[in-house]
Amino acid sequence: MTAGLVNKSTAHRRLQTAAIESIIVRDAIQADLPAIVEIHNAAIATGISTAQLEPVTAEGRREWFHAHCPAQYPIWVAELDGAIAGWLSFGEFLPRCAYRGSVEVSVYVHEKFRRRGIGRKLLQQAIARGPQLGMHSLVGLIFSHNEPSIGLFRVAGFERWGFLPGVARIDQTPRDLTIFGRGL
Repeated sequence: MTAGLVNKSTAHRRLQTAAIESIIVRDAIQADLPAIVEIHNAAIATGISTAQLEPVTAEGRREWFHAHCPAQYPIWVAELDGAIAGWLSFGEFLPRCAYRGSVEVSVYVHEKFRRRGIGRKLLQQAIARGPQLGMHSLVGLIFSHNEPSIGLFRVAGFERWGFLPGVARIDQTPRDLTIFGRGL
């Protein structure tokens, strides 16, 4: 019985590894913007993973997109099975010169692709490629009730660096913000 469980566990890990290896992470292009917006709007609707409260449009996000691509703070998309399964963006952490190299990272995964390694692969790429982009620290600002994102960042080696109680309001409900970070 135990051998059967071990073999199933090993087989499951192999499948997960193969799935993660089939994820393609690349720089976002203009044609990806509608998929990025769709994923972001789904996150807005949940009230769990973004402080953005109103849905956005591709036209409304065009300036944001062009400010990132292919600037110092790129946007990456993860493709799986020919679809945009998730995206990651880098942003300025704070505008003072002393914080240059400390970068906020945001990760969003399409709901039908969750729990398939998309977020993990995007964060792994950020950690591996961040130094080449002049980054020395990555910071994630995560609502404290967003347990899946907290788990994702912890698995990627991020630690809790700060806690801001009740700083956000989602549907009149106070929400805490946890700051996660890791050096590169």
